[in-house]
Amino acid sequence: MNLLTPYWSLDILIVSSSLMIAVYLYASWKLKYWSRRGIMQITPSPLFGNFKKCILFQKSVSEIIRELYGQNEGLPFMGFYIFYKPFFLVRDIELVKHILVKDFNTFANKHTSADSKNDRIGYSNLFIIKNPAWKYLRGKLTSVFTSGKLKKMFDLMLIIGKNLEKHLELLNLDGNGKEVELKDLCANFTTDLIGTTAFGVNLNSLKDPNSDFRENGRLVFDYNLKRAFEFFSIFFFPNLNKYFSVKFFGKATDYFRNSFWSVINQRIESNVKRNDLIDCLIELREKHKNDESFEGFRFDGDDLVSQAAIFFTGGFETSSTTISFTLYELALNKDIQKTVRTEIHEALAQTDGKITYDMITNLPYLDMVVSETLRKYPPLGFLDRVALHDYKIPNSDVTIDKDTPVIIPMIAFHYDPKYFPNPEKYDPLRFSEEVKKTRPSYVYMPFGEGPHICIGMRLGLLQSKLGIIEILKDYEVSPCEKTKIPMVLDPKGLTTTALGGLYLNIRKITIAAG
Repeated sequence: MNLLTPYWSLDILIVSSSLMIAVYLYASWKLKYWSRRGIMQITPSPLFGNFKKCILFQKSVSEIIRELYGQNEGLPFMGFYIFYKPFFLVRDIELVKHILVKDFNTFANKHTSADSKNDRIGYSNLFIIKNPAWKYLRGKLTSVFTSGKLKKMFDLMLIIGKNLEKHLELLNLDGNGKEVELKDLCANFTTDLIGTTAFGVNLNSLKDPNSDFRENGRLVFDYNLKRAFEFFSIFFFPNLNKYFSVKFFGKATDYFRNSFWSVINQRIESNVKRNDLIDCLIELREKHKNDESFEGFRFDGDDLVSQAAIFFTGGFETSSTTISFTLYELALNKDIQKTVRTEIHEALAQTDGKITYDMITNLPYLDMVVSETLRKYPPLGFLDRVALHDYKIPNSDVTIDKDTPVIIPMIAFHYDPKYFPNPEKYDPLRFSEEVKKTRPSYVYMPFGEGPHICIGMRLGLLQSKLGIIEILKDYEVSPCEKTKIPMVLDPKGLTTTALGGLYLNIRKITIAAG
């Protein structure tokens, strides 16, 4: 019995054609989600939406977001698509303030997420955990990063600083100097810093850059195709993570679990108190060992150790990129490099050549330099939130539907000439007190803003400044044959990463400070 016609082949052709038309019409309908709501959208391409070049690893996420932002000048917001999924892009500064601060309860959670069942160590960390556990954890862990705690940590940081000095001396950088890959060197330094300050362990990454800890740290941010896909899924399509066994910490997951539990157990057995992150986690574990009132979150197992894993990875990666990108820009801007070095030498002359906490936090030009680096190279180029319920935009007839991902294009604000004239130019004076007063709030936020602002911001800045000082006080950086001018960022990287490493020539200067 034939279905539609006397010929099976014709039936198959009719049915397949009908299915193709139905799929096309459904896809076209999906890609008009924003236009049906009267919201501006850039015409998306079939299948890829507005992220084709990103999905094909031709451009980074940050570059695509900057392009979308630039195509809608004057509009307060717009819609775009990744594949067929609609995302909401915010351009208006006042709306940014509402989402991040004033109406925080509506946007308290990030859209980013890991699989809660198969990747608890990824799902439960402070970076992406959901309320109410996030709010409680945030309040408790904040105490680890007070000014008083940072001052106590600083003596430990100075030991790692001395190790960096010794390492550079062993490289024999006299005369014309040598070509050095800065990104990995800086990551070895910051890995040792976060190890000693937050966990009380000496990782010796500067001496042994191929140690297990350092190798697993590299694995987290190893942007091969598989890792790029995993991060893309976690940030933009978290519901797919369970189907592809995506892990937030990738291949390093089991190593981090075992290593950090070992550190926690050793601290418990030794009964030594350091008032660091490990002590805080042990205290939370003891206090809440029978408490399961935070929607399934437990202060034990992967839920607890995930906090150590995120502080370790975030602690070494963001600071190392800040140091290396700063040195890159200073190599290209010799006058700025000279001014920074002069400020450092003058400060060291007042402290008999000793780097102190008060000295490092009172170098205004260095602070401007680091701020300008973070403007051009924020560790992550965007902020993401998700609407927990329907949200009517103030002074508008537009409603953001529940569960809609919201993207705040931080990198686009940083490069908007309206806020930062001639944005491609590296100009630390943008961050003088006089100039800062002329800029609106919420256009510069490399560490985020509002209740979700990076909890380790002050520690990260302290680590970055220490690394810059340790190098610049005795060495000059300049471009070499492998230096990429202009900078080329890895299109597979979700975080801001130099493609193929970051190479500079480092030469010991003849008159060293102290």
